[in-house]
Amino acid sequence: MNLLNLPQSVKILIAMAIGIAVGINYLQVPNLVDNAANAFVLLLQMTALPYISLSLIVGIGGLTQNAAKQSLLPSIATLVGLTSIVLMFILLAPIAFPNWENADFYSASTVKVAEEFKLVNLFIPANPFNAFANAIIPSVVLFSVFIGIGLMSVSGKKRAILVLTSLKDAVANVSSIVMKFAPIGILCIAWRSSATINIDEISGLVVYITTAFSLVLLLSFAILPALVAILTPFSYRQIIKVSREAMITAFATGSFFIVLPLIIEKAKHLIESKHSNDKSVTSLPNIIVPITFSLPVGGKLLALLFTLFAAWFSGAHISFNDYINLVVAGLPQLFGTPTLAMPHLLDLFNVSSSMFEFFLVSENLIIGRLNATLSVIFSTCVPLIVAAIITKSLKVQWRKLLVNAVVLPLAAIIVFFSLKTSFEQISYQYKGYEKFIERDFLFDEVKSKYLTEPLEVDLNSEPYSDVLTRIQERGFIRVGYFRDDLPYAFHNSEGKLVGFDIEILSQLAKDLDVDIEFVRIFHDQAEPLLSSGYLDITSGIPVIPDNMKTYTLTIPYSTQELAFIVKDDRRAEFTIWKELIDREDLIVGIPETFFYKQGVKEGFKNTTAWEISTPRLFFKEEFKHIDGMLFGAAAASAWTLIYPEYTVVVPKPKLPALSMAFPINKDDQAFELFMRNWITMKIQNKQIERLFEYWIEGKSPRKLDRFKLEDE
Repeated sequence: MNLLNLPQSVKILIAMAIGIAVGINYLQVPNLVDNAANAFVLLLQMTALPYISLSLIVGIGGLTQNAAKQSLLPSIATLVGLTSIVLMFILLAPIAFPNWENADFYSASTVKVAEEFKLVNLFIPANPFNAFANAIIPSVVLFSVFIGIGLMSVSGKKRAILVLTSLKDAVANVSSIVMKFAPIGILCIAWRSSATINIDEISGLVVYITTAFSLVLLLSFAILPALVAILTPFSYRQIIKVSREAMITAFATGSFFIVLPLIIEKAKHLIESKHSNDKSVTSLPNIIVPITFSLPVGGKLLALLFTLFAAWFSGAHISFNDYINLVVAGLPQLFGTPTLAMPHLLDLFNVSSSMFEFFLVSENLIIGRLNATLSVIFSTCVPLIVAAIITKSLKVQWRKLLVNAVVLPLAAIIVFFSLKTSFEQISYQYKGYEKFIERDFLFDEVKSKYLTEPLEVDLNSEPYSDVLTRIQERGFIRVGYFRDDLPYAFHNSEGKLVGFDIEILSQLAKDLDVDIEFVRIFHDQAEPLLSSGYLDITSGIPVIPDNMKTYTLTIPYSTQELAFIVKDDRRAEFTIWKELIDREDLIVGIPETFFYKQGVKEGFKNTTAWEISTPRLFFKEEFKHIDGMLFGAAAASAWTLIYPEYTVVVPKPKLPALSMAFPINKDDQAFELFMRNWITMKIQNKQIERLFEYWIEGKSPRKLDRFKLEDE
């Protein structure tokens, strides 16, 4: 068999398979391969935006007003109909989600607030050149549509359209030339993607990725092409044939945008095979396909499936009204990109925005590719149906339609139930706690010693020397750490004392060139032990007036956002601050280090606020009368890893973050100045930032090593 005579789509598939095989076995990606992959994608992008604009201007501008009116309603009806079908199957897909115990992922992004979605700014270009330069596709599409409408009524427009058509054809020719190199480009892209994939990132997303993959297969290769074949003169084989090259390329590159010229040309050729004499019909792909890129249709709708997955994973309860709300309020968000829309979609279900990180991971791994694949077949089907409606060649094969209307949804339900059964056969075990408790120091450590309680000392005595002097004299720094202070100080699975604050203070000992001794203390012991000189410093506490009156604090080294820990099924009750403080039936627990007496008195006039000595009490049976615990979001996330039936909620509007600082000895200006400069240095060299990402955000050391190399 001569490989050169194979169809281009087959060549691309073979190249993709080779690239994946090479990438799995050779994880190192040569610069030549990386540059070739980037070059192929950039060359495709180079032609896509000009082609979209020229196609819209030529396609709309070449129409008469009657032809435009004739195609408008069929286009809208087709878009609404196909979108409704895709939505129906997306809303069926959660059948596949198993009955697993789930919890929010450990992430500081829990407190991120979604940016305001500005639909008007997205679509209306105050400066069209800026829209072109920054690839703001909805603005480019609307601008091109208006130019096309303006051109429709211009007298003597034939010459202008001829010139623009020639330009469009030239861009299409360039795109065709680039596509000749597709097997090489796809091989390089597949190599790079398979070499850089992280298996650990997939583990938490298997349910979503598998469900989405099955859904896209059903829609792309069964439901949508079968529907078009039943309604139009185009056969199933023809539909798959004209879309397969674009689908494979879109899947390999993860971009629907760059294959738009290919979709338009292929769809035009298929329509011309049936209606070669009607230019108004053959030009439909020029108009419809680019417009579908900006609409919330096709693969963009997979973002709704992730929203349902995130709600399931977080244990949120989903009612029928929630489904309606997701469609009505969620669809307008998808006029932009799914990435821009996702924080708002998660907010519809009061799901922690920490799930947004997993959305990004899934998009980069495979979902972006599935999104592009589904968008290709969707945008191919729309102009074919509209062409059949306009030419009155739409022939409904009622028997086939009724059979498929029953068989295809039934097949989808069987597939989803089969997935659910398969998932439930997997020996699933929640691993958030293990990933947290098995952590060890990120950086080199110093010789350390641990005491479970302070030695007997005279708490009324005064320090005999300043802190820096006595540290050097005794050869170690003595640090107090608080009980139940996750993730700042805790014992890992091997019984070793670790945590964010513990590692920061270990780095302090390293820079002082001394050992370190940790002493476990209660909060009420900190002040007298510091004043007596027994302790040199303790782990961090919030900078609030009550703590400032009791301790001398260093400058802040980190922050914590205020959040609530609540049962998963009570998440919706804690999303709005005003509603919380107005309720008289709520009891809120606040750990003593976060309890600001005056603030509680002023803020919680109706709600009852209880001071509790340790957050651990909140999870005990005798404290079940407390509805929620107000705490720092970073610390709260750590506790939900131990108790996954609880979740973290940041009420709106988000309050200013609390600073965290280390208590030190009073009246020791030299040590206070030293700590000020030392913390500033550690912030500037990003060491504290890396420790925050490791201990608070839960990032792996491998990722942090990569970030370090990028910084350098």
